[in-house]
Amino acid sequence: MRIFNNPNYDFIRWRWHAIVISSVVILAGLGVIVQRGLPLGIDFSGGTIVVVKFADEVSEDQIRNAVEVIPGEKVVQQYGDLDDREILVRLPQMEATEEGANISEGADQIVEAIQGAGLPDFEVISTEIVGPVIGADLQQKGIYATLASIIGITLYIAFRFRPSFALGAIAATFHDILVTLTFLTFFGYDLSLNVVAAILTITGYSVNDTIVIFDRVRENLRGRRRDSLESIVNTSVNQTLSRTVITAGTTFLAVASLFFFGGEVLRGFAFTMLVGIVSGTYSTIFIAAAIAIILSQKRRSTAVPASSASSSRVAEKSRRVQTS
Repeated sequence: MRIFNNPNYDFIRWRWHAIVISSVVILAGLGVIVQRGLPLGIDFSGGTIVVVKFADEVSEDQIRNAVEVIPGEKVVQQYGDLDDREILVRLPQMEATEEGANISEGADQIVEAIQGAGLPDFEVISTEIVGPVIGADLQQKGIYATLASIIGITLYIAFRFRPSFALGAIAATFHDILVTLTFLTFFGYDLSLNVVAAILTITGYSVNDTIVIFDRVRENLRGRRRDSLESIVNTSVNQTLSRTVITAGTTFLAVASLFFFGGEVLRGFAFTMLVGIVSGTYSTIFIAAAIAIILSQKRRSTAVPASSASSSRVAEKSRRVQTS
């Protein structure tokens, strides 16, 4: 723990390196998303999911061959640990005039196809069914909830601190969301309601850490008016470093236990939280502070020429008065 005893690390020195690394990761993720599309869970895309548990070991290929008779694109994958012998089968939302009949038909087709394939005995563990109207409504509400949280955060920080700090916090928030979506795509997790809840959670978590640093920056600005903003921000990050790392570390351990022992249902939520905690801590130290400094310097550089021009006009007017 000596690394937290009066730390004096030059974090701001690496701000451009951090921005470049984050940009590469985000662009790679966006490229994959554009190529493959954002993997939407059943909550948003609609469809039917049936999880079956077999008495004896069965391979995924056997299940794929069994449900091949069902029209449309199907997803068959292992569910949970291999020893559990559980298989997940997902069907997209089928077109039908009566939505209720269509929903029940999808689940029944999966069970009938597996029964007719001569596979070992099985039982249906769970069934999830979401219609297209409900899926579209949930998708819309998820987007509105995310945008509302970002707008609220922006207004709060701009009012409490300064607009450049608000933009830095929002840049860090978007950074965390994009990085999280990138890793979700890389590791094959679907965007579900649980994942959206995790994204909103890490958004608040990251902004909370950022506000702690910005609050310390505001305090240091009052007592160190002659120091540069870079020096003040770097000092503030170091002063709050132990709090940031310890808070993130304990939360990470708690979520890691949820990821390993919480079961398949919570794995997507826990994975999103793990990525968000790491990304949020990283963006709090490097991205938010860096963006705030860059914007503050630009604002200062545009204000200096204006004040210089005003001073020169005053001096010129004074000379004319003296001459006359």
